[in-house]
Amino acid sequence: MAMAYAALSTINEQADRRANAAATGCANCAARDLSVCGAMPSGDMSRVASIVSHRRADAGETLLSEGDKAMHFLNIVDVTVKVYKLLPDGRRQITGFLYPGDLLGLAFNDTYTSTVEALTPVKYCLFPRRQFERVVDEFRPMEKQLLARASNELVAAQEQMVMLGRKTAQEKIASFLMALLQRARRVNKASDSVVLTMTRSDIADYLGLTTETVSRGFTRLKTEGWIELCAGGKVRIRDTEALAELAAGADC
Repeated sequence: MAMAYAALSTINEQADRRANAAATGCANCAARDLSVCGAMPSGDMSRVASIVSHRRADAGETLLSEGDKAMHFLNIVDVTVKVYKLLPDGRRQITGFLYPGDLLGLAFNDTYTSTVEALTPVKYCLFPRRQFERVVDEFRPMEKQLLARASNELVAAQEQMVMLGRKTAQEKIASFLMALLQRARRVNKASDSVVLTMTRSDIADYLGLTTETVSRGFTRLKTEGWIELCAGGKVRIRDTEALAELAAGADC
């Protein structure tokens, strides 16, 4: 009997250590301040840690597939993924790119409406939908965060509709770069650069252009002196004002 109690005690201790380690990992997560988890007090992070699954994916690997049952929320921890839909004839429309702190699965659908694919090796978290919703019910600040993100997604969708339907090719590219710059400045207000983890083909599928048009557009912006194309996919914005005006519709 004593051995049984000792074994049970050891199991409980190991479980406690795993829970504490998970909570510490969530509290120290690099994307925490950018995600909905940032609304939860550090002392309560064990509640999130108890339901989360930490995952990794290689470049090109599918994280979620369109049409699969929507069982989880997905939160990006590191680097970037692309979100896309496929038409019956195989054509692809990229509907967005997700970055650290972004959450996927806010739409109230029984199945995922898009496919999510890693652009580079990526870290992400999976939250079981029902369990995560219970946590949100317990912590109202997280609910406010989710509502704010849902509103932002709606605004982003409306902006993309305008961009795809009304803007010229050059305006689309400028809008894309300005959106990336604004995101970069959430982390570093003084940032003047963005890093393109996606290919020119990915950008084309997002903007509704051809790959050749995207390449010519970047070349034109470089020739104008508005951007500088650096190694590793880095783009330095040299004339933010001019790029912003172009993105707003002042095509030159």
